Amino acid sequence: MTASSTRCSENSLADATAPGPGVLWHRALARGICWVLAGLLALCCAAQAANPAAIPEMALEQTDEGLYLHAVLQFDLPTLAEDALRKGIPMYFVTEAEVTRRRWYWYDQHIATEMRYLRLSYQPLTRRWRLNVSSEPFDSSGLGVALGQNFDDLADVLPAMQRIVRWRVAPPGAIVPQEQYQVQLRFRLDLSQLPRPLQIGAMGRSGWNLSVTRSQRWSPEPAQ
Repeated sequence: MTASSTRCSENSLADATAPGPGVLWHRALARGICWVLAGLLALCCAAQAANPAAIPEMALEQTDEGLYLHAVLQFDLPTLAEDALRKGIPMYFVTEAEVTRRRWYWYDQHIATEMRYLRLSYQPLTRRWRLNVSSEPFDSSGLGVALGQNFDDLADVLPAMQRIVRWRVAPPGAIVPQEQYQVQLRFRLDLSQLPRPLQIGAMGRSGWNLSVTRSQRWSPEPAQ
C-alpha cells in the first residue's frame, strides 16, 4: 500500500483563514459606532467646559450684625428640569452655608448653618416665571412667608437665582478675632420636592443633576 499526501498551497490557507464579508461588515460597523461615540463624548465635554456649574465669586463681610456672605453662582438649568418647568411643574432649590472654626488639635467646631430655599415656577397660560425665596422649606400647605418676584423670560430669572447679596450666615458674637474659619457654600436642585413619579425617573439621570459647592478659608481682621 502506498501512502500519498496532498500539499496545501499558501493561497488555500489564506483563503481558509480570511474573514468573510459578514465579519468585515461587522468590524466596519463597530469602528463607525466607536467614532460616533467618541465624537458625542467630545461634544459633551466641550459643552460642559464652556459653561460648567461653579461659584466663581465668593466673599465674606463681618459687621456688628454678624457674618455676611456675597457670591455669584454659574449654572444652567438641567434640560429635564426646564422641560418640566415649561409643563407647569415647579422646581425647588436649596442654598446652604456652613461656617466652622478650624482647630488643629481637634475636629473643626461647628459655628452656624443657614439655609435658603427657592421655588421656581412657570405659568404656561400667562408665559410668566415666578421665583419665591424663603428661609423656611416650602411645603404642600403653601408658600408660607416667602418673597416673590415675577419675570417675563427665563433668561431674566437665572441672574436673580445666581446672585447672593448680603446673606447673614453667622450671628453677631459667633466669630472670634484671630481665628481661622472655613465657609462652605452649597447650591443644589432639591429632587425630593419633585412629584413622586418624577423622583423615581430622576434617580441617576444626568439630565436632572445640578449641584455646586465651594469652600473658602477666612480669618476676621483684628479689631481696630
